[in-house]
Amino acid sequence: MDGYVAVCGGVNIDVGGRSHAPLAAGDSNPGVIRSSLGGVGRNIAHNLALLGVPVKLFTALGGDDGARRIRESCRALGIDLFRALTVPEAATSGYLYIEGPDGDMALALSDMEIYARLTPDYFASVMDALNAAACVVLDANLPAESIDYIAAHCTAPLFADPVSGAKAPRLRGALPRLHTLKPNRIEAEALSGVAVTDEESALRAADALLAAGPRRVFLTLGADGVLAAEGRERVRLPNVHGALHVNASGCGDAFTAALVWAALRGAPLRRCAQYALAAAAVALESDETVNPAMCEALIKSRME
Repeated sequence: MDGYVAVCGGVNIDVGGRSHAPLAAGDSNPGVIRSSLGGVGRNIAHNLALLGVPVKLFTALGGDDGARRIRESCRALGIDLFRALTVPEAATSGYLYIEGPDGDMALALSDMEIYARLTPDYFASVMDALNAAACVVLDANLPAESIDYIAAHCTAPLFADPVSGAKAPRLRGALPRLHTLKPNRIEAEALSGVAVTDEESALRAADALLAAGPRRVFLTLGADGVLAAEGRERVRLPNVHGALHVNASGCGDAFTAALVWAALRGAPLRRCAQYALAAAAVALESDETVNPAMCEALIKSRME
């Protein structure tokens, strides 16, 4: 694979807890608590690195121990942080989440003030590296004006992950420039204005998103799989079931990374969706947000 992927987005220190029993609101719930490295951008970069893709990560780090942990991890993975922004007086972004005993997220809090420092001026200073990339991945943790700036000035193909329903609207101005958009049901509703409640409404949402400009849309539907759309082609595929359902928190990031990986290989729409669903199944099998076993061989084994 020629070239590198530039990922522009969030890195977090994640603190997560999983209850041993169904969650009881307003009470202390026995469970397990752990701290790990996360963030949509970082997780996508991590998965790409495990798939053998060279990655440069453009993000903001504070002057704290969290930044040190992230730098050490990226160094070990071969992820290039050389031109990431350092803000010595700020705290590295943090994310706190609680899962039920089934591994599905019940509640989350985020402290991401540092991302406001990822301004258009910062991206102007690194635009040479973005334009030289095989493709650029954006996550909507970035400020809307920075996403608009990248869309207006970057010549490399753009892939976007909306992150959440609240942050998805930050991508509106960039939609005409996107190669690939990967929303879930809630994010697709926020961007298309179509309430996604069934197969027919999912198709209407995908049509509306394509009309806004992206070349490809992969609308993930949770337990109902994915609807992929490009031009007049519509592909509806069920999830690929792995051996275990351990942790769903990193499945979307693995899905996005595999979309990028497959697209760079020239895979058509259906094949990209199949690779991405298989990568999500691999992610589901690990108690870590990024499955350290992620690799091409394991993805292909889930597709068989």
